[in-house]
Amino acid sequence: MLVLSRKESEKIMLGDSIVLTIVRVSGDRVRLGIQAPSDMLILRKELEPMKTSEPENSNERNDSDQKKAA
Repeated sequence: MLVLSRKESEKIMLGDSIVLTIVRVSGDRVRLGIQAPSDMLILRKELEPMKTSEPENSNERNDSDQKKAA
């Protein structure tokens, strides 16, 4: 993880098409402005769609299930 210190009105470039601007710092809160292509989804982490409870590698689960059955 890259950690940067920025002051109000300073910007951070992410690739060629995304600009983060520090709009305001107040106490322990930071307001960010985000400029990005309109077709890019920008979503707060807590609103990210819930992932399924399926194991990451379903083949491993199937292999272990078959060994138990044998």
